[in-house]
Amino acid sequence: MSPVVELISRPFAYRTLRTQEDQATRTSWMYMHAQRAHDASPGRPCFTLDLMKDMRDYLAGVGMRSQQTAIDGREPGLDHLVVTSDASSFNLGGDLDLFARLIRERDRASLLAYARMCVEGVYHLHTQLGGRVNTIALVQGDALGGGLELALSCQTIVAEAGVGMGFPEVLFDLFPGMGAYSFLCRRVSPALAERLMLDGNVYSSEQMLAMGIVDVVVPKGQGVQAVQDLLRSQRRAPHARLAMQQVREYANPVPLEELMRITEIWVDTAMQLGDKSLRTMERLVRAQERRSSEAGNATQLAAAL
Repeated sequence: MSPVVELISRPFAYRTLRTQEDQATRTSWMYMHAQRAHDASPGRPCFTLDLMKDMRDYLAGVGMRSQQTAIDGREPGLDHLVVTSDASSFNLGGDLDLFARLIRERDRASLLAYARMCVEGVYHLHTQLGGRVNTIALVQGDALGGGLELALSCQTIVAEAGVGMGFPEVLFDLFPGMGAYSFLCRRVSPALAERLMLDGNVYSSEQMLAMGIVDVVVPKGQGVQAVQDLLRSQRRAPHARLAMQQVREYANPVPLEELMRITEIWVDTAMQLGDKSLRTMERLVRAQERRSSEAGNATQLAAAL
């Protein structure tokens, strides 16, 4: 039987995040959409500006803790970060309501600022928070669009069975522009990456595992235990694991400049969307709101359009 893991809750300093630490494995657990536990109308579990700002600040703090302890000659205070969710969905992606409004207002500057904040966030996770923090995405609910891009930016993806994953952006004539292509191409061929980005399909976690995109799939309700088992197994060869991550980054890097240029293409494409595409985007927002309150799945979301 696996040992009991004691999680220590940190003071609640972020409205949209809940965080815990496991001192035995030196792991921080970051739960998105924490406001759903105490807000009467928590909204869709997507990348709102509030969530992105909270994540930026918290991840910067985790990275600074790790780097500072390394500079002081001690072992890093945190070796691992687990990104997961308090909502029934992992993350439904970008704030489509905000996108539609900014496009209608022709506010390219604000849309670009949002996109760049997204890119900076996934790049920070991808580069191990500027140090050597191993990042793990625990996907226990649907991960769509930017939510899937967030998971892909992590070193390891652990998903529960039956979770829906995909890129719905093509439904409103857009493409996932915050890292999808760059991160997918580190796991699958460019041809398959493009197909996944443009077919608009929602795939199960089991299908994603078969394609080599997800690393581990476990039965529903066993995701947390699977992550804890993974963390314990990695402690048996910590130096080899860190070295292999360095080799991976050297052999197949994802430069920040590449991500920024792609997201600029995304913004320019978004600014060209017409009223039909924007109405489709707004219908998807309403479908997400309905399904979020009903804990529906990604397949139902697509069907709702």
